[in-house]
Amino acid sequence: MTETNKRDFLKFLAAGTVMSSAVFAPSLAFGQNPAHVVVIGGGTGGATAAKYLKMGDKTIRVTIIETNDVYQRCYGSNEVLTGHSTIEDLSISYDSLRDKYGVDFMFDTVTAVDSNSRQITLETGAKLSYDRLIVSPGISFTWTETDGYSEEIANSVMPHSWKAGEQTLLLKRQIDAMPDDGTMIIVPPPNPYRCPPGPYERASLLAEMFQKEKPQAKILVLDVKDGFAKDQPFMLGWNRLYDFQIPETKMDGMPDDVNIFDAPGMIEWVPGSDGGKVVAVDANAMTVTTQFGDTIHGDVINFIPPQKAAKLAFDMDLTEGNWCPINHLTMESTRHPNIHVIGDSCVADEMPKSGYSANTQAKVVAAQILHLLHDQEPEEPTWSNVCFSRVSSEYGVSVGGIYRLDHETGKIVSTQGSGGVSPLDASHQFNRLEALYQGAWMENFVTDSFG
Repeated sequence: MTETNKRDFLKFLAAGTVMSSAVFAPSLAFGQNPAHVVVIGGGTGGATAAKYLKMGDKTIRVTIIETNDVYQRCYGSNEVLTGHSTIEDLSISYDSLRDKYGVDFMFDTVTAVDSNSRQITLETGAKLSYDRLIVSPGISFTWTETDGYSEEIANSVMPHSWKAGEQTLLLKRQIDAMPDDGTMIIVPPPNPYRCPPGPYERASLLAEMFQKEKPQAKILVLDVKDGFAKDQPFMLGWNRLYDFQIPETKMDGMPDDVNIFDAPGMIEWVPGSDGGKVVAVDANAMTVTTQFGDTIHGDVINFIPPQKAAKLAFDMDLTEGNWCPINHLTMESTRHPNIHVIGDSCVADEMPKSGYSANTQAKVVAAQILHLLHDQEPEEPTWSNVCFSRVSSEYGVSVGGIYRLDHETGKIVSTQGSGGVSPLDASHQFNRLEALYQGAWMENFVTDSFG
């Protein structure tokens, strides 16, 4: 694919025109007892699945079980840290799903699921049955892989802010109180994890804020990995905006006019092979220690722990290892029949764990469930992902891809020749447009899932 075609492709994705290739089944009655599809989890994946099920067949009863009556999205929360958004801006109502599409809601907590009887028990004691169950529970964290780190430390001293809410506000308070010449340490998690570009967008937007409010501040990214999603476009933007030293290993394909600096700028990124892996933290001293034995002090330490499927997925026996294996044709669990798993918790192979991925997986599972309920063969699925990130308020980067099912391996794989990242030879105007696209992409994406 040429660079021009990649650019057009990304705009095409951003407009929301690339969706599942599956075709919704026609509306059919199920007699006196309409089919009942229950969705556990009212986040992006669960909300989208419920909406598209009702769009596909209004006769189906669809119920979302969700603990909270308002959803707080994590995507966009980096801008709460910089003050460009508020925590209220991340809050999404379920009114449209209920009033416009007829989705039922039960604001409760699942305590048990009997896959044999297809019955769910809730914390209040209520029970409900299902014909098909969609589980979109999100992620949880592994607390034991780094000495000195724990959930208690995350909630008090070294927040991860990887779920929107109090963690976001805690990290913001720490950033605001950081000395003008202070050091913020960001520790991204190992793969796979939710929103692969997220830690690096966070470093970007905070650097832009620090330039204005704390110009002597430093951001040190200590990474267990040697690369990350959109790493070259990010690094080129850091080089242009924040005097970042691009590592030699990332120079291939960079434009000839890239800036060469003798010392680190506001952002310094240390890959795992150079000692970026953090093996221990000391919450009292506010230090981290790397695998090379270096102990580094941070005024603010944003430690993002390794991730795994949500606790509910483990409780329901949907996991193997840390994630939920599925039959990718129908997104159905390989461990229990009639239960479909989508979003961050499922094994989606080459697809990143992102809100957009959950959205497109939800559309596929809605279409396939409609076929199955109508005794039809599942359609050939297609998935897509697109992500716009801001290196600054006027400098954007993006990545996109289309994915297909490889029937020989049963895995989700990238479609050859599709997708790509922002070109390194992009003009200033192109990068500025991508920053503008980010806002439109976010708005359209939220509306598609919840509106």
